[in-house]
Amino acid sequence: MHGSEGKDDRHSTPPVDKRSKLFPRVMASLAIVGVMVGLMIGRLTTPDPSELQQVEVTGDGLVVWFNNEPKSRGEFVDGSLALLFEAEGKAQKGQLKLNDKRANWQVRLSDKGLLLTVVAARPLQGEWTGSEVDDRWRLEIHLREQ
Repeated sequence: MHGSEGKDDRHSTPPVDKRSKLFPRVMASLAIVGVMVGLMIGRLTTPDPSELQQVEVTGDGLVVWFNNEPKSRGEFVDGSLALLFEAEGKAQKGQLKLNDKRANWQVRLSDKGLLLTVVAARPLQGEWTGSEVDDRWRLEIHLREQ
C-alpha cells in the first residue's frame, strides 16, 4: 500500500459519506421543540392546587371553603372528627357550640396536607357534604352529640 487515496475502492480508506451533516441537527431540534410544546400543554392542563380560604362556625358545625375541590378523607375516632385534605393553607383554631356546650376545632399542617380536627368533651357524630358554590368548594360539616 503506497497511499491512502481511494483508487478503485480496494484500499482501507472508508468511502465518503454523501449524506448531509445537517440531518442529525434537524432531528435533534425537532425533538427539543416537541418536548417543550408537551411541557407547555401539560402546564396548562394541570389544575390549580387546592387552598383553604376560610372556616366559618355555624349553629351545628362548620363550613370550610376551598378554591376548588380537594381530595379528602375523614372519620370519627374515639368521638372526635378528623378530616384530612390534600390542600394548602394556614393553621387556624377556634370554638363552636353544640347544644350550649363547647367544642374545639383546629386546622393544622401535616405532611399529607391539612388536618381538621373537632374535639368535644362528649363523643361526636355527624356527616359532611361538599358542593360547588360560586366557583369555590364548600364543605358543610354537621355535628351532634352521641
